[in-house]
Amino acid sequence: MTRYRLSGAVMTHPKRLPAAEALAESAPPGALRVVMDPDPGGRPSVLRTALAAWSAIEEDATHHLVVQDDMLLSETFFERARAAVREMPDAALALFALWDARNGAAVRLAAMSGARWVGSVNEYFPCVAIVLPREVATGFVEYGRQRLDAWPDDILMYRYLRDRGIPSYVSVPSLAEHDDRGSISGNAFRGPRRSVCFLPDDRPGNEGTRLEGLRVVPFFKHGVAQCAVRQDGPGPERWLHLECESYVEGSGIRVQRLDSAMLGLTEVQDREAVRGTWLTSFALGLVHRRAGRGGALDPDADPVLAEALATIGPGGISHRRSEEQIAEVRDGLARVARAGLEAGLAAGERRTAAGQKPRPARTGPAHCVGLVGGASPLGEHLARGLADRGYRVTALGTEGGHPAPGLDAVVDLGPLHQCGERTPASVVVTLLDRADGTVRSTHTLYAGDLYGPGCPRDSAIGRMVWDAVRYQPVVVTEPPGPDLRPLHTADLVDAVAHAVTAPVKERAVLLPVGDPLAVRHVADAVRESVRPVPLEAVAPAGRPGHRARPDGLGLPDLPPLEGWKPVRELHHGLHTFAQWLAYEGIRHAPD
Repeated sequence: MTRYRLSGAVMTHPKRLPAAEALAESAPPGALRVVMDPDPGGRPSVLRTALAAWSAIEEDATHHLVVQDDMLLSETFFERARAAVREMPDAALALFALWDARNGAAVRLAAMSGARWVGSVNEYFPCVAIVLPREVATGFVEYGRQRLDAWPDDILMYRYLRDRGIPSYVSVPSLAEHDDRGSISGNAFRGPRRSVCFLPDDRPGNEGTRLEGLRVVPFFKHGVAQCAVRQDGPGPERWLHLECESYVEGSGIRVQRLDSAMLGLTEVQDREAVRGTWLTSFALGLVHRRAGRGGALDPDADPVLAEALATIGPGGISHRRSEEQIAEVRDGLARVARAGLEAGLAAGERRTAAGQKPRPARTGPAHCVGLVGGASPLGEHLARGLADRGYRVTALGTEGGHPAPGLDAVVDLGPLHQCGERTPASVVVTLLDRADGTVRSTHTLYAGDLYGPGCPRDSAIGRMVWDAVRYQPVVVTEPPGPDLRPLHTADLVDAVAHAVTAPVKERAVLLPVGDPLAVRHVADAVRESVRPVPLEAVAPAGRPGHRARPDGLGLPDLPPLEGWKPVRELHHGLHTFAQWLAYEGIRHAPD
C-alpha cells in the first residue's frame, strides 16, 4: 500500500501571529508550522502568503495542508483529512465551504444524499483549509507566481485545478470553521463568513462516499435565491447564472402559489429572508428528487443535514446583518428551510411518479420564438430565461433568414454583439403571423448599458466590475463621459418576453427606466457591492483600450416599453455580474 504523509502550514501575517501560533499549538505535534507573509509591509495579498505556505511542503510529504490563521478545527480534523487523502490521493480537498456559496449549496445536496464529499462546482475553490497532492501544490506555486497581481488565490486555484483537470472535492460537513478576527485582505465588508455546516465532534468514516456531477445548484446569497445550472450542448463545460424563481417556474411550478405557503411559517419579519430561504430550500428538494436521489430525509435524525439547512437563511442575509441580528432569526429561518425542503421534495416526487418532464409554468399567447445570434454567453442566458418563462425557443442562423411558419416572433441579438462607438446595444423583436410567417411589426429595444451574467467585460460597467473583482482600483476617466443607463441581463430577458407577447405600439423603445446615473455613482456602487477597492481617475488617453461610449444618439428621448419596467436592484445586479465574470467570464479573458 502506498504510504501517504501529510505536512501542514498555517499562513499568517505579523498582525495575527499569536492566533497562528495558537492554532499550530492546538494541532498534533509537528502537524502545522507557521508561515509568515514574506512582504508584510507590502500591499495586502493573500496569494503572496499562500504561495509561501505551499512552498513549505516537507521533503518526504506526499500531500500538503494549508490553513489560514483564523480557522477553528474540528476534533477529528487531521483524522478525517488523512483518511480522505487515502481515499482520494490525486484530488484537491477543500475542508471548508461558506454558507452562502455555490460549493456550500453543493455540500447541502451531498448531505441530503448521505455523502461525505462532493465535487466542487463553478466557483472559487475554498482555500481557507485545503489539502493538495505534492505535484499539484508545487505546480500551483509556479502558476501563482506568474499571476501575483491577477486574481485572488481562491479564484486562481479554481482556474488552475479546472484547466488541468485535477479532481476537486469539498468536505461534508466542513472540518473547520471561520473565526472572524477582521480581514487583512479586505473581506470584512462581506459580513459574517461562516461554514455551511460545521460540527466540531463529527466522527470519521465512509470517506469514500462522494456525490459528483451536480447539474443544478440552488443557493441563497446577497438576499436573493439563485441557481447555477450546467449548460448542455457542445463546447466546454459552462454554467448559467439564474434566479431560483426562474428555475422553479421553468420546472412547471408557479412561484406565486408558493408565496402563500410561506405565510405563517415563522414570526421573522424580514420577508426577503423568509422568501429567499423558502425558495432555495424548495429548489434543493426539487433538484434532489428530480436527480433521482431518493430516500427519506429526516433532519431531526441527521445533524449534518439539520445544520446545513439551518445556515441557508443566515448565509443569504449575512451581507447586511451582524452576528447578533442573524442569531435572532436563525431558528425561525431554519423552520422555513425545513418546510421549504419538504415541499420541494413532495413536488419532485409528484413529477417523478407521474413521469412528467419539466414544463414551464407560464405560457403566453405567443410562445414560439426564433433566436438569432444566441451562440454566446449572453445568448445562452437569454434563451434559457425565455424558456423558463414559458417560450419555446428555436435557434436560427446568424442571419436569421426567412422565418418558417410556426413562429410567433424572431428575436435578433446581433445588434447587442455589434454595438460600438456609434451603435448602442439593442435587440430587434419581429412579430410574425404564425400561420404563414409574414411580418406583423418590428421593434427595437435599446438596452442602454447592459450588464450582468453573460455580458462582456469591455463595457463601461464591465470594466469597473472587472477591475474590482481582481482587487484592482476601479478606474474612471476624467471627464467621465455621458451618464450610464444600467440594465441587468435578467431585466433584458423580462423585456424581450414582454415585447413578444404584449402589444407594442412603438417601433423603438428605451428599456432602462428613470434618470441616468453618473459614472461616479455606478463606480461607487461597484466598490460597495463587489469589493471596496480604491477609485482612480485617469484621462481617457491614459487608459489603454479606452473606447468612447455611445452618445448623442437620442436615446433619452425614446419612450419606455409600455407595461414593463426593470426590477433588479443595482447593487445585487453588480454582484451577480462580478460572480459571473470571476467564474465563467474568466474563460474569455487572456491568461
